[in-house]
Amino acid sequence: MIKKSTVTVLGAGSWGTALAIQLARNGQQVNLWGHRAEHIEALIAERENKAYLPGISLSENIKPLASLELCLKNTQAVLIAIPSKTFRDLLKSLKPFLDPGVSVFWASKGFEIETGKLLHELVCEELPGHHYGVVSGPTFAGEVATGLPTAITCAGDDQSATTQFASLLHGNRFRCYTSEDVVGVELGGALKNILAIAVGAADGLGFGANTRAALITRGLSEEMRLGECLGARQETLMGLAGLGDLLLTCTDDQSRNRRFGLAIGRGKTVDQAEKEVGQTVEGLPAAKAIHRIAHKLKLELPIMEQVYHVLYEGKNPLDAVKDLESRPRRPELGD
Repeated sequence: MIKKSTVTVLGAGSWGTALAIQLARNGQQVNLWGHRAEHIEALIAERENKAYLPGISLSENIKPLASLELCLKNTQAVLIAIPSKTFRDLLKSLKPFLDPGVSVFWASKGFEIETGKLLHELVCEELPGHHYGVVSGPTFAGEVATGLPTAITCAGDDQSATTQFASLLHGNRFRCYTSEDVVGVELGGALKNILAIAVGAADGLGFGANTRAALITRGLSEEMRLGECLGARQETLMGLAGLGDLLLTCTDDQSRNRRFGLAIGRGKTVDQAEKEVGQTVEGLPAAKAIHRIAHKLKLELPIMEQVYHVLYEGKNPLDAVKDLESRPRRPELGD
């Protein structure tokens, strides 16, 4: 087990910075990369990410850098924490500087919108030969950065590489469980964002706790139905990366996807809601990707389908609720 390593975190937003803080807290040397040079300069000068995690200091073993080449020099592992829409482009950019044998993990959540591919598929295409994995679970960046108790799942293609990477994050009130179910962990992290928009919209419309619980429960059923088609393990979707993340994201206003849904339910347009949130809302592109995937698989995912209609076809959220309510009665454990 590696005791001390140099880990490169790619993405200097709230989540990437929080993970860098956790790695540093465990004694790792961390290179923290961001694509905007002025943002990196501010991190260096202020030793604080005032834009995304104000009030939380960066320790001396976190080194902000704007150069991918310098970040990746002599690094033992890479952790990517950027929006899914730029994921493939970043993989292409780091390829010339990535030493053989360096494992690539990510905390990004979502799909490649043009193809509907999960992120591990992009890694396999762009970085063949590198071990890889995903880190996901019920986490808010601010709580991780301040050291509040947290538990996540780390799933990868190679047990040894996954265990080794998990050990870098594990410790100091941060539990990192391991898994071999990359697809299940990725799906849980991506689908919960769509469902959080649905729950947020319902709350924005003024519906109560009964509605919220129903949407979460039936949303989990949709996750498991899709997971079965794509090869995910049901127990993964009932664990931290599935049910755990779903509950967190749907019920707490720290969730940007929930806040986006709240704005939609209160009558804001998609553009207005995005502007109000002020950060990437991963459930927005994920809803489009899932719409394509579900149609390709001929799979019924009614809640996520209605989210797509509201976001991309201008459907009134109240009409979406009416359509969900009017669906034919059926056994709960059926489809």
